[in-house]
Amino acid sequence: MLATGSGAHRNPCPINYQTQYENMSPSILTVNNIEVIYDHVILVLKGVSLSVPRGKIVALMGANGAGKSTTLKSISTLLRGERGDVTKGSVEFNGERIDQLTPNELVQRGLSQVMEGRHCFGHLTIEENLLTGAYTRKLGRAGLKEELERVYHYFPRLKQRRGSQAGYTSGGEQQMCAIGRALMAKPSMILLDEPSMGLAPQIVEEIFGIVQDLNKTEQVSFLLAEQNTTIALRYADFGYILENGRVVMEGAAADLAANEDVKEFYLGVSGAGRTSFRDMKFYRRRKRWLA
Repeated sequence: MLATGSGAHRNPCPINYQTQYENMSPSILTVNNIEVIYDHVILVLKGVSLSVPRGKIVALMGANGAGKSTTLKSISTLLRGERGDVTKGSVEFNGERIDQLTPNELVQRGLSQVMEGRHCFGHLTIEENLLTGAYTRKLGRAGLKEELERVYHYFPRLKQRRGSQAGYTSGGEQQMCAIGRALMAKPSMILLDEPSMGLAPQIVEEIFGIVQDLNKTEQVSFLLAEQNTTIALRYADFGYILENGRVVMEGAAADLAANEDVKEFYLGVSGAGRTSFRDMKFYRRRKRWLA
């Protein structure tokens, strides 16, 4: 069995995969039992705890509305613009508590977020979008050129479209532009929100391959929120599953991918083969971690 998260009913013999995994590398990011409330009334996150080891890719998975994006915004302190507040717990980055800092201060410390839906500046060119990512670094012309070439090395398609208005490029190119813009700030960690949303499978594979390349070559740590559990577990080192604002399961990505509960409910595959939607709805009512 895999270890379940705080706030959920535990399996009879949980194994602390998280402790085993964290021993491999010190954590660059630690989220400690946070609670999030919107409009002073709506409880969205309920005691969420997670950690990201330095130089690793960690996936935050779950259905739409489970609390994945809220968790990322809690870390990047973007909740305040949406009338949300972290009312309990803390967030630490590189050993420093950051939940009271501004997003600008976080970028300067090496933590960047790529928002869900890409959010490129449509009236600017691809290259102009990328340059906005370096605004905190005060680089000269030669330094900016060097950083652009570094981004173009990972995203050669962007170099081909560098003079095109971002609003007239494809969804995949806009996603690459958004990641490249975050990379221009030279982060040690990127929060990546739903990178596969609305993209063709081939483009999704290309983007996740680039993320993996950035992780291995540049040693950029990633916490990615992803509804596509199959691809998230294929590229991540470790994973957390959210349900209704709580972490209900966590473990090494390979262990989660092999777990029968995860395979049947999130991947749509059971020991007897692929399950039907009707069976999935029934299974939702009998999941062990919510029993």
